[in-house]
This record gives sequence, structure tokens and C-alpha cells, in this order.
Amino acid sequence: MSQRLALRPLCAAIASAVIVGFPTVATANEPQLSQSEVLTGLENPWDMAFLPDGTMFYTERCRGLSVRLPDGDVEHLLGMEGTDDYATTADDLVCQGQAGMNGVAVDPDFDDNRTIYVYSASSKSEPRTNRVLRMTVNSDFDEVSDRTDIIDDIPYKPAATDHPFGDAGAHNGGRLRFSPDDGYLYVTTGDNHNSEIPQSPELLGGKVLRIDRDGDAAEGNEPPEGFDPRIYTYGHRNVQGITFHPDTGQPIVTEHGPWHSDEINALVNGGNSGWDPRPNMAGRGDCPDDYCGYEPNQNEGMDPQERADYMPVTDTETYPDAMQPAWTNNGLSQGIVAAEFLTGEQWGNWDGRLLVGFMGIGFGGTPVGQRINLIDIAEDGLSVNDVAEMPLPMGSARFRSIVQGPEGDLYTAVDEGIIYRITPE
Repeated sequence: MSQRLALRPLCAAIASAVIVGFPTVATANEPQLSQSEVLTGLENPWDMAFLPDGTMFYTERCRGLSVRLPDGDVEHLLGMEGTDDYATTADDLVCQGQAGMNGVAVDPDFDDNRTIYVYSASSKSEPRTNRVLRMTVNSDFDEVSDRTDIIDDIPYKPAATDHPFGDAGAHNGGRLRFSPDDGYLYVTTGDNHNSEIPQSPELLGGKVLRIDRDGDAAEGNEPPEGFDPRIYTYGHRNVQGITFHPDTGQPIVTEHGPWHSDEINALVNGGNSGWDPRPNMAGRGDCPDDYCGYEPNQNEGMDPQERADYMPVTDTETYPDAMQPAWTNNGLSQGIVAAEFLTGEQWGNWDGRLLVGFMGIGFGGTPVGQRINLIDIAEDGLSVNDVAEMPLPMGSARFRSIVQGPEGDLYTAVDEGIIYRITPE
């Protein structure tokens, strides 16, 4: 068995569609899985979005936006600073740390307006910000035009600071998803290791935004009085996954914990997720760079529960009305990222399960926790009935994005530079 790895200038590293996996052991009414490599040789693929015919837009964090057509051809559309093989480049689009070109979403009316959206870091303003860009794709799928920055003021961590974790671009959020229920665009953001941001009524970091296609606040947003009207929920740490329950439309997010307690949360309009890493909150003292988000990890004598009590992701003592997580990863933080619901009878007992991907955490150079979980979550998103690990043909990887394609198969982008297609047999 061989794999064909094409050079980037020749078809953007499209790999063969040969099945390279093997059937996994399945229990009653659970599918066996096979895999194929859709694209290889990528640089930190971050997100994907599909058209009904299988056309796949995808982003590479430090390169830009591309599209894979149904026949397998690839066109590079919008490149970042320093790239030279894209139809268009923009010198203000930059990559640093976790920031770069992140989420991508297709307009629900793409057939009529040919519009797509991306989340990217930009140096157009000083200090840098994260932006949501709206663009038009031409009929040949080989160029984009009419760039409009519909949001230009999402905070970006500008430089390494005095606390011991995270360089510039850290805690950047970056997922974009249209709700099939209300048709609005949801934007997830991160706290930038800035303790003031999550609970700030004006700064858009540590939030989930809900906007229309021009970047204005969605009708019906109910943030607290004095808050930016684009804010749907606030008090978040670093949300990098969002999806919507296929039956109820309930928005559900995944949120990174501070070395403990990755969370899955059902969003409540105007709700506070309860993250507040400021010093002198709930009896805390001074913290490095005024950010207490990692402070308990300096105490080797604390177990995960003690750390969670000291620096909770959802601080119900300070914010008793905070949104309660449906799941907290057994007190661990393992880099929870993407979220997607599986739908279709081909998935057997997994039909309707919530999938969440994990990048895993490295201890002594050995990654721990790299996986995709299958979660039986209630329709309202407030509780979890069962959690299982998805048996994956490709084994462990840093799962960055998981998206169900229009034909019902599952696609996952991994930091190792591959986009896989997982097919239930």
C-alpha cells in the first residue's frame, strides 16, 4: 500500500483516495470505520466548510484559505503575509502563536450570493486584532474578492507577557458557525491571557458573538445592560468549538480548561460562563501578570479537584447564575477543540451523538488524551448520559476540526497536516 504525496505547487498536496485504514471492532449497531486521506502535506489545517456538492473550503493557520473541488483539484484563494502561491494575498493577515487564519463558514445562501467568511488575525490596526472577513468567491472557484471586515475589534494577545504561559496570539478562539435554526453567524473568541477580558462588557474576547451577515448584532441578543450588543454569551476562557443540536438548534460549545476541567456548555442567551481569572477574586491573591488562570498549577501539592476549586472554569461562588457545564472531562484539561453532531442512519447507535475532538496534552514529550469522544447529550444540552471514545482507524492525532460532510461522512483536520475522511461501513 502506498500513499501519493504531491508537492504543494502541484495540486496542494492532494493525497490519493485509497483507503488506508482498517475496520475497527464494532459492537451491535455501531458502524465499522474506514479512512481515506483527502489532503496531506498541509501546514496546521484549522477548519473546513462544505457546499452540498462536496466542495470543501479549508484554512491553514499560517498560510490562508483554499478550496478543494469535487474532482480533487485545489485552488489557493487568499494567502497570508509571506505566501506566494495564492490567487490573492493580504499583507495584513498574520500568523503568530495560536492566531492566524482560523475558522471558515459558508453563507447559507451561497448559491445566490457566493459568500464565505473567515476569522483571521490582522495587523491592519495597532494593536493587532482578530477580524471576521466576508468575501465573494467567483464562479470558477479560483479567486475571492470584495473583502469586507464585518468585525474588526476582537482582541488579540499582542506579545508574551510576564506570566509563564503562552506567547503572542494565545487564547485566540476562532471558530465560525452559522446556526441552521436562526441563520445567524456565531463567533467564538478567547481571553488572550488578559484577566479583564472575559467579564468585560465592551471587549469582545472571552465571548461568543451572534451577528448578522454585515457584522451587526443579531436580533434578539440579550446581553446584560451596558454590554456590546453583539455579545451572546460572556465569561469564557477559550472557546474553539461550537455546534448546534440537530433537533432543537441549541448552541453547544467546547471550552479549554486551565490544566483542569475542559467543559462542554449549552449556551443561554445573555449568559455568563463564569470564567474570571482576575486577582483577589474568591480569596485569590496576586498572580503573574494579574492573570490567575494558571496560578494553582504552581502548587505541585494540589490535585485536579483542588485546582478546580481554587480557579474554577465556572465560578458559581462568584456568579451563582453562571451557565452550568454539561460535562467537565473528569477534572482534566486535554485541549478540547472541535464539536459536531453525527447525523444519519448510517451511523447506527451513534446517530445524534455529539462529537468533540481533543488535541491532547504532552507530558514529558508524550501526548496524552488525543481522541474524539462520542457523547450522548440531552436535547437541551444540560446533561450527558454517556461518553465513549470513538475507535479511529488513524489512531491518535491532534484533532483540530471535525465536520460532517454533505454525503454524511466525517472529516477531521489534524495538526499533523492531514485532512481525513472517515466513512461508516
